[in-house]
Amino acid sequence: MKKVATKRTFDLDLKLDLVKQIESGKVGVSQVSRIYQVSPAAIYKWLRKYSDLYKNQTRVVVEKKSISNKNKELQQRIAELERALGQKQMRIDYLEQVVDVASSELGVDIEKKSKRRS
Repeated sequence: MKKVATKRTFDLDLKLDLVKQIESGKVGVSQVSRIYQVSPAAIYKWLRKYSDLYKNQTRVVVEKKSISNKNKELQQRIAELERALGQKQMRIDYLEQVVDVASSELGVDIEKKSKRRS
């Protein structure tokens, strides 16, 4: 003997109430699915039909990173850039010293000569 599947219909008021509860975060789709033994696909259909937040054209963006993680990454990036800037400044200082030493040993102002050429 085959088991006959019974088709269940849910009252509009119940659907609207469940949609409101999901929207407010009181319950989740999986929780409603378990309690009322209805597929998550059917619940999402209700959400698309009766909810302002879950319309077909609406996209809900879920961000993986929190603001604090973004701030932490930005702080790390700032620190990296400050290190790079410091290294570049040290190189500039070193090259200026090389020019000064070379100028004094050769008796020629290398810096003035290079400025005239540019």
